[in-house]
Amino acid sequence: MSSVSSPDTPPRLVAFSGFRQVAAGDRTQVIHALRKLFTTEETLLRVFNDATGERIDLDLRPEAEPTPSPAPAEETVATRPVGRPKLGVVAREVTLLPRHWEWLGSQPGGASVTLRRLIDESRKASEGRVSVRASRENAYRFMSEMAGDFAGFEEATRALFAGDKIKFEDLVAPWPEDVRLQLAKLAATSWSAA
Repeated sequence: MSSVSSPDTPPRLVAFSGFRQVAAGDRTQVIHALRKLFTTEETLLRVFNDATGERIDLDLRPEAEPTPSPAPAEETVATRPVGRPKLGVVAREVTLLPRHWEWLGSQPGGASVTLRRLIDESRKASEGRVSVRASRENAYRFMSEMAGDFAGFEEATRALFAGDKIKFEDLVAPWPEDVRLQLAKLAATSWSAA
């Protein structure tokens, strides 16, 4: 499964100067490293989320230090949440046809238990396909940004989405080493379906 940071964990970033990786770590580490490296020199810097391949814009100016976000305003009206918030259960609306409600109502445990069971079974059944697709999309996102003008880009893209690891590796072999290494990491799960 591809490494995805949880909502509570800040993403790990990786920074490139041209086609050379020059920094990696959390946001603060990368900003400090880039400020040290490029105090006088103007160069093309690109920063990516290490897990998703998504390009991230960072403001490297010293006066652009992150400020703590303001505390959320407290609600003045007390409302009772719907569901079972202490258990992490949030009530939402589901629209079904009458025959679906009848079937759900006849299942052991009732509609909620049956729906949770069906969803869990479906998630388990599709987990591999979902992680392979996400890995390919992450690698493509990074590859498009870093290597879109490289020879063999289109053929490498086709090989990536076809799950042809050998052809993909052959096509990206002439590309800069740091780009290849990042691609290999992002695409690692892509090959499990082959």
